[in-house]
Amino acid sequence: MPTPDLLDPEKEHTLVLIKPDGFKRGLTGEVLRRIERKGYVLKGLKIKKASTELLERHYVEHREKHFFKDLVAYMQSGPLVAVVVEGDRVIEGFRHMMGATNPTVAQPGTIRGDLARDWGTGQIENVVHGSDSIESADREISLWFPELVFEDEKK
Repeated sequence: MPTPDLLDPEKEHTLVLIKPDGFKRGLTGEVLRRIERKGYVLKGLKIKKASTELLERHYVEHREKHFFKDLVAYMQSGPLVAVVVEGDRVIEGFRHMMGATNPTVAQPGTIRGDLARDWGTGQIENVVHGSDSIESADREISLWFPELVFEDEKK
């Protein structure tokens, strides 16, 4: 079990989720390879089937949007991989690595541009999630990896 001192408080952290479509298609290694090749450090990793409660808390900002229930159902459609990644400007860097949300328009060379596509299901299956800000990363990491959060940050 990781200890709280595993996270360097001087470094930036982000939560990466390899979504059920990425896990099912065997893309976990490719996504992790790209993260590590960029020089970022993996600080926590879990394979899990997410609960409704966890996903509702994770996607709280989308709760009133028309796609919320479908998003939660999609994220519960199979196991996913949750990863805490550390590095200088890692949030911005990983968001560039991910590419556009819509895989059809994501640039070649990005994770979504290379590995995701529109499968015609009506649900965007775009392989990965990455935190969009330091505040979101802190909140998301505390949800998915409470054992990595320092006691003073849990308040």
